[in-house]
Amino acid sequence: MKPIKESKLLTLALALVLALGVLSASIAVPILCRSFYYAQIGPLGLEEYTGLNEEVIRQAYDGVLDYCTGKTETFSAGLLPFSDSGESHFADVRNLFLLDLWVLGLSLAALVLLLLLVRRQRLRPRRLLGRGPGFWGAAGLGGVFLLIGGLAALDFDRAFVVFHALFFPGKDNWIFDWRTDPVILILPQDFFRNCAILALALVLVWCGVLIALDFIISQKRPAK
Repeated sequence: MKPIKESKLLTLALALVLALGVLSASIAVPILCRSFYYAQIGPLGLEEYTGLNEEVIRQAYDGVLDYCTGKTETFSAGLLPFSDSGESHFADVRNLFLLDLWVLGLSLAALVLLLLLVRRQRLRPRRLLGRGPGFWGAAGLGGVFLLIGGLAALDFDRAFVVFHALFFPGKDNWIFDWRTDPVILILPQDFFRNCAILALALVLVWCGVLIALDFIISQKRPAK
């Protein structure tokens, strides 16, 4: 039988794929889980703030999400009007959402392919400094997002502006006028803050799981 070989490259590839998978999946949850938004309509006081009933708010949100997740090719905000500038911003958002979903799909496919390669070629990821790919992928991703989350917590308003400057460079169409794009009234900054908190929490939970699994595996490995 062919001996098992350890591969440093496999360790790095698995660490990267796991980090991308955890990150893209954590971002995808608030995007795809519409009940997360619905549950906030009452606590955020959106009906009182906008003067719209919950059904109209849901329809508007669903129209935006259907477009941004690629379910429809034409932008809609339900019964609410919108401007060309507002529509163009949601086209940019659509590109980011679809990119995240593509990264999630490709990272899962890459993980399956790497595991098949491990089995067929009898490879094993080399443990670097005594730790495996799950640990390094989680430690790197978790460390970065703890830093980002800490900075955002200090001044979320500033973080919100920086985020848009980074991901929509040279554009100001994300600055809405509620009179021409009333959809912005049902998407308050507090909602985006809650989305960021959920995504960060999911990243940290999954990173914790990967690190814990690595320690469990290391304890079960026979001493050399």
